[in-house]
Amino acid sequence: MKEDRFTDIPGLKVGHAHDAAVRTGVSVILPDRPVTMAVDVRGGGPGTRETDALAPHTLVERFHGLVLSGGSAFGLGAADAVTAWLSHRGVGLPVGGRPVPVVPAAILFDLSNGGNKDWGMTPPYHRLALEACAAAGTDCPHGPVGAGYGARAGSRPGGIGTASIQCERTGWRVAALIAVNSFGEVYAGEPPLDAPVALPKAAIAGTNTTIGAVATDAPLTKAQTQKLAQMAQDGLARVIRPIHTPFDGDTLFALATGEADRDTAGVQPLDLAVLGTLAADCVARAVRRGVGL
Repeated sequence: MKEDRFTDIPGLKVGHAHDAAVRTGVSVILPDRPVTMAVDVRGGGPGTRETDALAPHTLVERFHGLVLSGGSAFGLGAADAVTAWLSHRGVGLPVGGRPVPVVPAAILFDLSNGGNKDWGMTPPYHRLALEACAAAGTDCPHGPVGAGYGARAGSRPGGIGTASIQCERTGWRVAALIAVNSFGEVYAGEPPLDAPVALPKAAIAGTNTTIGAVATDAPLTKAQTQKLAQMAQDGLARVIRPIHTPFDGDTLFALATGEADRDTAGVQPLDLAVLGTLAADCVARAVRRGVGL
């Protein structure tokens, strides 16, 4: 039987690329058409791009891609490449002399993993982002790929994991794609409630971070998509201890491919509550798959 995966949400493609010598990589999520998007940031040391535009009160209603990258601040440059790649293909807001894609991004820290970071004035993330775009499809490999290539989760190697589930109540699907690079340990079962807190990494602010996205084919409004991202964060807390620390930049995006806008009610609140619960379930499973549990 086919394993559930992030691209079970129709209309979404995923691409990964990595540089083995540098021990880093980039992952992209490319929708077939613009999607509603939101974000929830809980870590103490995040690195992001275009997240202000995702707030429910802001102008832009649809977004054209999402980038997850290694490389700390250098990795944010990957979004420049994806923006150019999409614009060249006619994707983006019809303003100015060419289409302007809106491409949010988040990064994780993998600069201390032993790879060759002596890249001079040319970080590899522009190149890797273009390679990830060219590779985008429906395959969803797990482990050390893309943004998770150089990741570490507590005392074990990190990586990319995905999962999806169909809501029996509504028929809508929910999925998650997570790049696991946590300060805390990942547990196969429930994290211990009364054990000493394991501190497997050097405590340096912003040098860890679990980033990712959840997605649904439900017709969510922008505000409802933000609630989905908020509820999905609970999945991280179920499997990583400690989580959302001052040393992490934990950031989860949410994408909704269904048709809705600020003038419609979206889905019923009870349906949203169920979708958010399932999103957290998918996040927990994706985290474990990312680290091989």
